[in-house]
Amino acid sequence: MARPVIAVLGLGEAGGRIAADLVAAGAEVRGYDPAATTGPAGVARADDVPSAVVGCDVVLSINSAAAARAAAEAARPALGPGSVFADLNTAAPALKRELASLVGDAAFADVALLGPVPARGLRTPALASGAGARAFADALTPFGMPVEIVSAEAGDAAARKLLRSVFMKGLAVSAIESLDAAAAAGQFEWLEREIAEVIGADLLQRLVDGSRRHAARRVDEMEAAVELLVSLGVDPQVARAAAAVLTRLAAGSGRSARLE
Repeated sequence: MARPVIAVLGLGEAGGRIAADLVAAGAEVRGYDPAATTGPAGVARADDVPSAVVGCDVVLSINSAAAARAAAEAARPALGPGSVFADLNTAAPALKRELASLVGDAAFADVALLGPVPARGLRTPALASGAGARAFADALTPFGMPVEIVSAEAGDAAARKLLRSVFMKGLAVSAIESLDAAAAAGQFEWLEREIAEVIGADLLQRLVDGSRRHAARRVDEMEAAVELLVSLGVDPQVARAAAAVLTRLAAGSGRSARLE
C-alpha cells in the first residue's frame, strides 16, 4: 500500500513537530512555510503553497487564524477531488465555515487540537468536524493521532475548543495575576506551592510559561471565544479578562509571573 502524501502548511513550532512525527511514522510529507527555515528532516520543502499541495491526499493548515484564509485560498487551485483540507488553527466557528466554502472539490475538516502540540506532536488529542472529518480521522489515526469526530458541520470542533479555552486560558491568567500579586507582596514561593498543590506543578508551569510564550496567538483565541460566547447569549467576562491579560503579556507590559 502506497504511503499517503501529506502537505503541512506552516512549519513553525506546532506544524514542524507534527510534520516530523508524520515522517517518523512513515508518511510522505511536503511542507511549506514563508519563513526561511529549513524545516524538519525528511520533509520535502516546497517553494509555494500550490507546489506543496498538488497531488496530496491530505493538507494540514497549521499556521494561525490570521493566515488561515490566505492558506486555503492559495491551496484551492491545487486541491484535487477526494483530497482533504484540514484547518488545525484555533479560530472562530464562522471562519471555519468560511474556509469550508473556499476549498473547492476537497473535503474540509475543522480540526481542534486539545493540548500542547510541541510536547505531544501527533499524540495531541483532536476534535474533527465537517464533511472531511471522517476522512481526516481515517488518514491521521493510523499515524497515532487520537481523533474524535464531533459532527459533519464545520465550526463545531472549533466551538468545543473555544468553550474549553475559556476555562483553560482563564485559569492561566488567574494563576499569573495571583502570582504577580504574590511576588509584589513577597509571597511568590508560598503561593506557587499553594497553587501547585491544587492543580499540580506541571500544569501550573505549562499554563504560566505557555501564556508568556504564546500570548499573541492566545489573544486571537480568546477574542474568538468572546465572539462565540456573545453569539450564545453568554456574557464573556472571563474570556474578555483573559484576552486583556494576554494582550498585556504580548505587548511586554506589566509583570509576568515566571516559574523556574
